[in-house]
This record gives sequence, C-alpha cells and structure tokens, in this order.
Amino acid sequence: MAVRPGLWPALLGIVLAAWLRGSGAQQSATVANPVPGANPDLLPHFLVEPEDVYIVKNKPVLLVCKAVPATQIFFKCNGEWVRQVDHVIERSTDGSSGLPTMEVRINVSRQQVEKVFGLEEYWCQCVAWSSSGTTKSQKAYIRIAYLRKNFEQEPLAKEVSLEQGIVLPCRPPEGIPPAEVEWLRNEDLVDPSLDPNVYITREHSLVVRQARLADTANYTCVAKNIVARRRSASAAVIVYVNGGWSTWTEWSVCSASCGRGWQKRSRSCTNPAPLNGGAFCEGQNVQKTACATLCPVDGSWSPWSKWSACGLDCTHWRSRECSDPAPRNGGEECQGADLDTRNCTTDLCVHTASGPEDVALYVGLIAVAVCLVLLLLVLILVYCRKKEGLDSDVADSSILTSGFQPVSIKPSKADNPHLLTIQPDLSTTTTTYQGSLCPRQDGPSPKFQLTNGHLLSPLGGGRHTLHHSSPTSEAEEFVSRLSTQNYFRSLPRGTSNMTYGTFNFLGGRLMIPNTGISLLIPPDAIPRGKIYEIYLTLHKPEDVRLPLAGCQTLLSPIVSCGPPGVLLTRPVILAMDHCGEPSPDSWSLRLKKQSCEGSWEDVLHLGEEAPSHLYYCQLEASACYVFTEQLGRFALVGEALSVAAAKRLKLLLFAPVACTSLEYNIRVYCLHDTHDALKEVVQLEKQLGGQLIQEPRVLHFKDSYHNLRLSIHDVPSSLWQSKLLVSYQEIPFYHIWNGTQQYLHCTFTLERVSPSTSDLACKLWVWQVEGDGQSFNINFNITKDTRFAELLALESEGGVPALVGPSAFKIPFLIRQKIISSLDPPCNRGADWRTLAQKLHLDSHLSFFASKPSPTAMILNLWEARHFPNGNLSQLAAAVAGLGQPDAGLFTVSEAEC
Repeated sequence: MAVRPGLWPALLGIVLAAWLRGSGAQQSATVANPVPGANPDLLPHFLVEPEDVYIVKNKPVLLVCKAVPATQIFFKCNGEWVRQVDHVIERSTDGSSGLPTMEVRINVSRQQVEKVFGLEEYWCQCVAWSSSGTTKSQKAYIRIAYLRKNFEQEPLAKEVSLEQGIVLPCRPPEGIPPAEVEWLRNEDLVDPSLDPNVYITREHSLVVRQARLADTANYTCVAKNIVARRRSASAAVIVYVNGGWSTWTEWSVCSASCGRGWQKRSRSCTNPAPLNGGAFCEGQNVQKTACATLCPVDGSWSPWSKWSACGLDCTHWRSRECSDPAPRNGGEECQGADLDTRNCTTDLCVHTASGPEDVALYVGLIAVAVCLVLLLLVLILVYCRKKEGLDSDVADSSILTSGFQPVSIKPSKADNPHLLTIQPDLSTTTTTYQGSLCPRQDGPSPKFQLTNGHLLSPLGGGRHTLHHSSPTSEAEEFVSRLSTQNYFRSLPRGTSNMTYGTFNFLGGRLMIPNTGISLLIPPDAIPRGKIYEIYLTLHKPEDVRLPLAGCQTLLSPIVSCGPPGVLLTRPVILAMDHCGEPSPDSWSLRLKKQSCEGSWEDVLHLGEEAPSHLYYCQLEASACYVFTEQLGRFALVGEALSVAAAKRLKLLLFAPVACTSLEYNIRVYCLHDTHDALKEVVQLEKQLGGQLIQEPRVLHFKDSYHNLRLSIHDVPSSLWQSKLLVSYQEIPFYHIWNGTQQYLHCTFTLERVSPSTSDLACKLWVWQVEGDGQSFNINFNITKDTRFAELLALESEGGVPALVGPSAFKIPFLIRQKIISSLDPPCNRGADWRTLAQKLHLDSHLSFFASKPSPTAMILNLWEARHFPNGNLSQLAAAVAGLGQPDAGLFTVSEAEC
C-alpha cells in the first residue's frame, strides 16, 4: 500500500528506535534486519564497507560506505550515532537494476580517537535503510599509529672465529601497526635471498650460519612502520682468524766464513696470518744449528831477489813471488808488482835534467791558481755585504718569538729606528664609498654619502677604537640615513640591535653585544685608499618576511651587514648562532641571502659548496661563520630530511619578583637556543618585573609533527590552587618549527589560599608528544628567593661594538705577516699552512683555503672570528711553533729548507 510522503520521517524514526533497542551485540560482518512481510531481495547490501585504518600523525582518516538499494545510511562510532552534518552523502541510481544507490563518507580525527583511548578500541559501523529493512556493515577499527623510540632489545657487539655461527638478536620498539624489521650491514641492506649464508628468524634475529671475513662489519637493526623508522645502536661484529705456520725455509749458509759458525732456517705465521685480533702462532719461528768452514789464507810476498846487472838501457831490476804463503781456500792474492826496475848509477849512463820550458809551465799554473783564489774571496765579501744590508730591514726577532704577547706594536730600538714601524697607506688620496645601497635599473635612487677626509690617523700607539653610543644624535642620524633607502625600510629605528663603524684597509670588527653576532673585516679586505662606513643589524623575524617552503625552518637570526655593493678584495666573516643539531643525515642546510629586489635566494648549500664559490661556511655545534665578499642580508635555513632532525629549544621559567596579590604566575618560555633570543626575553622580563626561578634547560624538538605540551603537577592543595581548567597546555608544532615566532610561552596561574603563603613546591613538565621532555623541580620562597637571578646577567662582549685597526685583532700585525710569509709557500717537510689547519682542526676546509691567494690569512681570519676576545694566543703560538724545530722559536722554517 502507498505511504504518504509526510509519514516517511515517522517511519524512519520508528525503525531507528527499534534498531537502538534491539542492537546490543557487536557484529563484525554485514547483518540484515528485514521488516516482517518485506521482500528480502530488496534489503540493502553493501557495495563498499568501512575497513580498518590507522591515523598517522595528525591527519584524519576517511571511512566510506556504499549500499544498494538504500534510502538512508548513517555511521555509528563506539555505540553513538554520528551527527548528520558530519556525513557527506552522494545519491545515484544503479545502472543495471535501477535501484537507488547511496554512498556516505565521514572523517575521523585523532582527537575523536584519543577521547576513548585506554578504554576500548575505537570502531565505526554504518547502517543502511530500505523499504524492506536495515543492514549493518562490518566494524572498522580506527587505531592511532605510533612507533616507540627505544628498542626492547638491541644487538650487541661480538667477536667470533672464522666459520663460527653468529646470532644477533633484535626486538623492535612497540608500535601500531607492528614494526617491520630489516638489517643493515655497513649501511647496506642484508638480503637473505641473495646470500644463503644468512637468514632472519621470526623473532627478527639475524643469523649467520658460518662466519666469513666479509661478515666483519657494523650491523644495525632497523624497525619501521607507516609512522616512523627507528635504528638501533650499531653492533660491531669482528670475525678473527688464528694464525698458522708456513713451511720451513732452506738452511742458510754458515755464518762464519772461517772456522765454527751457525746456520739457520725460519718460518712465518702466515698460513693463515692472524687477522682481527686472532691468536698468533705458538712455537719458534727460527731454528739454528752449528757449522764449520775452512779458513781462507791470503797470499804474501817472498823477499826481493838481488838487483840484476845494469843493462844497455841504464836500468836494472829485481823480482819477488806470492808464495810466502801462497793464497788458498779463497784467500786473496798479493797486492803490488812482482817486478821492480830503476836507473843504474854507473858512469856509462847519461842523465838529462829538466829544461827551462818545464819551469815556465809550473810557474804559469801556480799563477792561475792564485788568481782563482783571489776572485773567490772577492765574491764572498760582496755576498756578505749584501746579506748585512738585507738583515737591517728585517723586523726585530724578539717580537717574532715573544709568544704572541697580546700587546700593541713594540717601540723600535734606538740603534735601528725604522724597525716595527707600520706606515698605513693613508698618504694617497682618500675616497669614500658613494652611491645607492643597491643598484637598481628603474632610475636614480638616493645616494648614501660618507664624509671625505682622513678618518683614521696613522697608527702611532697602535689602537683605534670607534665607540658605539646608544641613542645619541649621531646614531639617530645614521639610522635615519639608512631608513631613507627603499631596501632598508625594515631596519630597526633604535640602536640596541645595530652597530656601525668607519673602516679602511686596516680592517676591524663589528659586534652586537650579547647576541653572538659579529662581522670581522680582515686587513686589506677594503681596498687601499678607500674608507667605508659599515653597519651590522639584527632583525626580528616578524619584521622581515622570509618565505619557507615544505619542511624548511629558520635556524639562525636574520642579520644584515652593509651597505651592499661595496668592493671587497678579501672575504669578510659573519658570525651568528644557530639552533640546529647539525647532521648530514637529518638536515639539508642552506644559506639564504635577500636580493636587492627583496626576494630570497639560496646562495650556499652546506656540504656541496665549491672552493671558488663567493660564499663559504664553517658550521660548528652552535654557531656558523660565513665567508662572503658581498655584503647583504643573510639567514641560515634548514630542511628536515627525517624525523630525527631536531632543533635546540631553550626553556626558561620566570615569575614575579614581588607578589602583592593572591595570584602568582609562572611563565614558561620556549625559544631558540641562541644568544639573541635569550637577550630579548631577558630584556622583556626586566620590563615585566620578572625573575628566573630555575636553571635554563635545553630541549631537542624533533620534526615529528607532534605538539609541545606543558603541565604542572604536585601542587600542594592545602596552600595553592591551580586556576587552569585543563590538565595541560599545548604549543602547536608549526608555531615552534617555522621559527618565525620567537617568544612563545605559556602561563600557569596559581592562587594562594592565604596571603601568608610564601613557599612553593611543585613539578613542571615540558615534553613533545612521542619525543623528548624536561622536568623542573620548583622549590623556593616567592618573597625572598633570588638564587637564580644572576644566571642570566648579560655581559658585554669585548667592551665596545666597533673596533678599528690592530685593536680589533688578537694577533699583532707584524707577527701575522710573518706567519703568512712563512707558511704560505709549500714545503716538502709539511711545515706549511696545511699542517697549521690540521693542528687547528680545520683540515676539512683545505680546498677552500687553497683557492685563496693566501691560505694562511684565511686560517688566521677564521681563528680571529672564532676566538675574539677570549682566544688563547699561547695555544696558537704553540701550534705555529710546532711546525718547526722545537728549539728554534716560532719561525724556523727557512726558504732553503723548503
């Protein structure tokens, strides 16, 4: 019979009520509830049913149901109906049967699942209606996927002999879904299908049937699921080989060539040779035995015979024989002639004397020899005079071997007044940098004019300091001149985060106190005859737009040095802090620079830089040093390559110095672990009247998409009451990771029960979900406890923000020049700049140093940037002195030795 349209909602309600009363059992498959008298063929049947899914990180999951014929489909999750507005419904008609088809989708979020976490598993099921009855789908279970950090059992190092079996156990961390396990041998995947000698058990242990030498390696157990990938600690497996003797050699010849001696034979422990700590062969490797050899007898001459009678040629002779004794058994023959002749002395022989021509020949030879001796003496005297002239122009050696005393230039000696006198090249016509801060093509722009004239007097005493003055008319005038340029409209209007100075070829240094930011201008970086007014500025991230893509994050402050476009002949060094945990496996680090048009460009990819590149970076644990010949605006940006990538956060707890009301606020700051961020928070808290109540902690915040949670516990309820309505507070992951919000903090408000309450004891937890955490034990008196107040007392770095000339450097100028001239030339004995770089642990940058005209100057500049003002000159002097002979001072490597 026909049903009026207005009765359908009522009928649907009756059916739904019947379902709610009658469905108590949990079904895991499709169930139909027909209406009495209805056609069973017209009951809904599901074309698509919801399936089990996992929630990865914070991404919601989609459940889909599709049934035919169906007039209504609703989802039911954990026994409760899902609101109709949360359903996405699509209706259609089945092409073959013409029956109505309906498809319904819902999203399930992580928060919905967490509400019932620990009570039971979260499930969803859909119910479809038709005119003939209802049908239930199978249950789909929604689980939050995770993988714990720590392995339940990790492989351990082993030492086994050749052909012995190896078993490396591994129990992966707990996870949903359960983690799959694979093994790495020296970072290469172990594939049992390719190597029949290894297999992996059902308990994930790695078994090597018979150990081979090739199995000596570092083995790592890797667990992974759809959420993360975890690595166990590497286990070093050493396959050792015990040594075995080779066969004996033949007996050697007798050691004595005459009489009794010895002969020996030997064998070696090389069959096989011991490897990887295997036992050496037992027994003797040499055997000896006695032997005897006939002794050789050397021949000797018999006495001379009598002289013969005088012959016609006026000579007579005599003879002897090698027979007293004759040589035998290999003895030597007699040495010398066996026949001797000489002139007779009888009157019948005529003797001729030497003629006058022989005498003249001898006299001529003697005269030539005398002339050669005199010429040699003259050449020696001329060489000695030139040597004395050269020595008079060399700096006094006492200053060159004085151990790098940190003083100004020594006064010259009375007998040689021109020693140690540095004449700065200020006699030439001095020019200043003029022109726009950034060249533009769209027409003329305002000029950045600097005053002409000699801004630096000759060295004299050797110190030139341009003091930085906070807000004065001079500073305000300088900032106003910079702010008129289009490119520098974002420069701060005050001078607390800015410093400037005027420099020439002698170089100098700029630094912003208590920020870890400095700019080193080495000698001769500015061309001789030019004078530049250079500035250094720290920007707040919210004042400068730095676009970040993907997983990129800001790791350093944004720093400007300029003006851009000035000509530099040597790289300057920009030093700034960073908060990344450097690891080539976890981070891809890039140096960004803002162009004149305002766009940011990647000018350096750390680890892939070429030696001849315009930019270079020395990256250390908490700071980076950028070599650049082009001034501008820079920032260090990191892109996470894995969830192991982490940033260092500094956790600071502040509270009011004085509490005048019942409420007491504890502020927890989570900021980048850099000096500039710390400086800003300390200055802010001084304005708010706050004090530090705990020692700062460092938290490693990982790229795991998990938020940072903060909670307070163990507050004594008899004295204090928390005014928070939730159990914990959260800072979203992206607010921390992008790095553009520096001063994130949460406030915990407590209320005293009585105004006389002054002691506070509680615990405060700060942790990343599925990550690291820190715990603070707070126990102090809020009215008089100030024991942490001095922990963050800011001290000025080096006294003044701007230093010009020799006072800006730890190494005296003449000693610096001596080191450069001594170590730049290559030396086959190794006593050159390469050895100095190794001693200073800079040997990873040899290709960059070698690409510069003076590698030694680059090394000394980097040392200055890293160690000013508290560098240990004695250690540097010892490193330089160690390149030569120990007893010859600092500079013993001469050109002749090289």
